[in-house]
Amino acid sequence: MGARLPAPGALLLAGLIGLVGYGVSLVLFIMALRDLGTARTSAYFSVAPFFGAALALAIFGAQAGAVFWAAGALMAIGVWLHVSERHEHEHLHEPVTHAHEHVHDAHHAHAHDFAWDGGEPHTHVHRHARLRHRHPHYPDLHHRHGH
Repeated sequence: MGARLPAPGALLLAGLIGLVGYGVSLVLFIMALRDLGTARTSAYFSVAPFFGAALALAIFGAQAGAVFWAAGALMAIGVWLHVSERHEHEHLHEPVTHAHEHVHDAHHAHAHDFAWDGGEPHTHVHRHARLRHRHPHYPDLHHRHGH
């Protein structure tokens, strides 16, 4: 239809922006789903458009209305509520075998059946035995239980 492709430099820059802006954030989102849970991950990632809009306001000098700032304040309050939550009770961890990056803590007290150099954090398949205990926690990879 007569259209031309952008210059190679512009294509490369657009690809780089897409890699960082979409690709890396998608990987981080998936990792957060595993470690933080669905609700927390969604709440944290939902503020990204606000930061993008605030950055655009700063760069281009545009003015935002009261609704924008009210929405920003509500998002900030929601994130603060998630971050400041204190949740503690006795809970039961059912046995599970899986692999993820970890350090040896209350949830990862296990021996290794391979030559381990003592480096932490590290990743390998490991088994969690059934464990009942009490400590502050929030829904994450090891704390998905009913109340």
